[in-house]
Amino acid sequence: MPAVTVPDNLALPRIAPAAPGSEVRPVKSITDAPSGLEGEGFPVRRAFAGVGTADLDPFIHMDQMGEVEYAPGEPKGTPWHPHRGFETVTYMIDGTFQHQDSIGGGGLITNGSTQWMTAGSGILHIERPTEQLIATGGLFHGVQLWVNLPAAEKWVDPRYQNLEAEGVVLLSSPDGGALLRVIAGNVAGTRGPGSTHTPISLVHATLQPGAELVLPWPRPFNALVYVLAGHGTVGPDAQPFHTGQLVVHGPGDTIVMRADEVQESRYSGLDVLILGGQPIREPVAAHGPFVMNTREELVQAFEDYQAGRLGTVPADHIGNA
Repeated sequence: MPAVTVPDNLALPRIAPAAPGSEVRPVKSITDAPSGLEGEGFPVRRAFAGVGTADLDPFIHMDQMGEVEYAPGEPKGTPWHPHRGFETVTYMIDGTFQHQDSIGGGGLITNGSTQWMTAGSGILHIERPTEQLIATGGLFHGVQLWVNLPAAEKWVDPRYQNLEAEGVVLLSSPDGGALLRVIAGNVAGTRGPGSTHTPISLVHATLQPGAELVLPWPRPFNALVYVLAGHGTVGPDAQPFHTGQLVVHGPGDTIVMRADEVQESRYSGLDVLILGGQPIREPVAAHGPFVMNTREELVQAFEDYQAGRLGTVPADHIGNA
């Protein structure tokens, strides 16, 4: 881990140093992500567990999938299932996942690539390991994030985006100690490839041992940092954090973190997902695969799914309907 790296960070464009007088965002909370099982039984960490919706807005849910080394026959996925009212972002760091949906989108998500699915008015999809991974086993590690849609856009037509690993924008910290992979949004003046309905930024960063990252962050956005692997300190008070923890920041202009000088031998440094977005500040009614604004809309979503109005499973589908 991770899949997308470069031989020399200093060969990349560098983010600008923080502007004089920039306010470092304080740490509001640090929470541990409990472990669970998703779909047919693949292991996840529930990154947002115990965090209030106001601090997460515009995000709804995030799972760290793995990191797990499967034995042959062990890999699991999900059955066909519906979504409405939000977007799913599936980012694979290591390993391979196979996606298919009811509007013709799909393919392999592998080694640094991202698949962005706007459920909008309604869609069916499936995510499964490949037959090869099931047969041989292997490393599986990724993230799935749910991004809310404002009420005015919950009924947009479903859309699918495939973001290959080579399309991710790579940046370096000024001293080369941190590699940033910009997946979506405007990060320090550089825009990532993801096209979003809700304004967000999403970055996967790796800090070498002892490196510091001072990252400008839009003041109107919230700011979350989830530790995929490693340990270090975060915020103006250098609070310790480690694998499987989510940091919620308060208001300010920059996010500050530092990787500890000594890391576990299995990790090259501190590996984090940095995300934030423009809060929607609308009521949220969420249950299972639907994220709406009212209970009545949730009931309608379930009725529409049962009536087959959220799409149909393609004839050439993968998995079992």
